[in-house]
Formats: sequence, C-alpha cells, structure tokens
Amino acid sequence: MTTTTPAAFGAASPATAGTIEVIDAVELAVVERSGFIESRHAGAAVVLGSDGAVLRALGDVNAPVFPRSSMKPFQAIAVMASGVVLRGEDAAIATSSHSGTQKHTDLVRGLLARAGLSETDLGCTPTWPGDSGTRDSLVRQGAGPAPIYSDCSGKHAAMLVACVQNHWPTAGYLDPEHPLQKRILDVVERFTGERPAASGVDGCGAPVHALSLTALARGIARIATSKSSSPFAIYREAGFLAEAVRENGWVIAGPGLPDSIAIERLGLFVKGGAEGIMVASAENGTTVALKILDGNLRAATIVALSLLADAGAVRRADIDAIVPELKLAVFGGGQPIGQIRVSYV
Repeated sequence: MTTTTPAAFGAASPATAGTIEVIDAVELAVVERSGFIESRHAGAAVVLGSDGAVLRALGDVNAPVFPRSSMKPFQAIAVMASGVVLRGEDAAIATSSHSGTQKHTDLVRGLLARAGLSETDLGCTPTWPGDSGTRDSLVRQGAGPAPIYSDCSGKHAAMLVACVQNHWPTAGYLDPEHPLQKRILDVVERFTGERPAASGVDGCGAPVHALSLTALARGIARIATSKSSSPFAIYREAGFLAEAVRENGWVIAGPGLPDSIAIERLGLFVKGGAEGIMVASAENGTTVALKILDGNLRAATIVALSLLADAGAVRRADIDAIVPELKLAVFGGGQPIGQIRVSYV
C-alpha cells in the first residue's frame, strides 16, 4: 500500500529540541563484572502515587522524551474510542510490541480480516520476527522479513480497522494530518494533561509525540486504573485495555521477555519502549515512567520494579522471585560472574 510519511514531524533541529541532558540525569543502574563496575546507565525516573502526586523524581522528569512504544496504549485507546470493539487478546495485540510468534501473527491477521484487509495493507517496516524459533523457521522455508513480523504490526492492524470502520482512507493512515492520527494526539493530550513538546516519526513509521516523564506516567496511571464499568466511554475503553493487558501478558511482548514476565507474575500494567523507555503501573495506581539515556533497555525493567517496591506498591520478595528470568546475570567463560543491578540513591 502507499502511505504518506509525516516528513514535517522529522524536522526538529538538534539545536532547539532534545531529550534529557546528561547533566540533568542520575545513575539508575550499573553493570558489575567480577566486582568491577564495567558500565553505568544514567537517566531519569518519576514515581507517581495512587493519588497522582509525585512521590519521587530522579533526574529531570520534566524534559521531553519520545515514549516510543510506551505510547501504544494511547494509540490503542484512540482506536477503541473510534468505535472499534477490541477486547481480550485483540486489545492486547493492538498495544503490544510482540515477538512475532505464530500466535501473535494470527492475532494480527485476525484483526486485518475483520476489516477485509491483508498484510499488504500494513504500513509498518518489514522485519524479521524477534522470536528466534519463528525466525529460524522462516529461514528454513526460504522466507524473509515482512511487515506482519514487525513488533508494531498489531498497532498498525488496529489503526487500519479504525480507518475502515470510520470510512477514513487507509492510504496515508500514518500521516499526522489523517483523522486517526489527530484522534490519537487528542487522546494523548487528554490522558497525559500535556501538549507534546515535539513530534517525530517512530521506527515503524507512525507519529510519536514527545512528553515529559511526569506526563507520561500520569497518562499511563489513568489508563491502568480505568474501569470497564466507567460511565465515561473513553475511560471504559481504557478499562477494557487495562484488563486485556493484565490478563494477556504473553501478547504484550512474548515468551521469556521482561514485559510479559512482569505482567504475568506481578499483575502490573507494563509497556517498554525503544531507546530506554519503560512505564509500569501497580494495581493501586502507583506508576513509574523512566528513560535510560543511552537507550539500552537491559536495566529498565529492574529499575522500574525496584522503584515500585520502594513505594510499597510491589513486594520486594515477589520481584526477587522473577529476577533470574530477567536476564540480569553477567557471564564470563560461561559462568555468572556479575550482574546488572539498580544503583540509584
């Protein structure tokens, strides 16, 4: 299909726009090898209490960041509020950054079929699936990268369904002036309470909007605490999405991946994003949003979980129980000789 690239969204000058400055960051985690600190991950993080007040701020939490895939919950709600009924696994795949397993792609194809569309209508970038078993199978079959295997294909399929249902053009659905993208921006502003400081093009081609970590946490908290019984339509949809994420953690990322582990084992609303972004919200509404400046996500989950534990929203023992599954060990000669650990004060 033909899509229109939102070129104007990529025009921000490095001299006038940017994320958190290094001088305004704090150390969040370190990589320890044989008792020696080999690497340090600096960034910023904010913790909001169940009442929405800032409980803790590490670094500059008011500087803008691109949420990347942590913006997907807002995009999914915009689709749902446009009249598309998404429940359970269908809602989860719309907000996922999936690993491309057969079960994931079956869900994406199911959404497309609802609108009489096919994989060729997807505007996301052709990629290999993140799941190694699926990728190896494709290689053996002589197949290659395809848009369906993009970790954003669920989001794109949901966007296309909204276009068909509302009689909006599917061509150009990623253009910031498209009715769907305008609706998404409205949802972002409504839930976060902040107008984006800048807009750009995400890796999958969709618009992405720069928000402060405080606003991002506020928006995620409002989604995670919404109820499907709300008298307000948009918050009902947010409630259905929150339920879908917590009940279908495997959909959000994939087997053995940190987001899915944290959702399934701790009952959290979790969504990671590229370039070191992580949001996590506990059942009582306590919410963390963080950005690791070097863009590496390897420490993001444990930092977010540790901050929730510090706030009393998650039991430390429950986090300790899943640490072995988060791939935080550092190896040498095939043996564990260190770890990735939190280091903020």
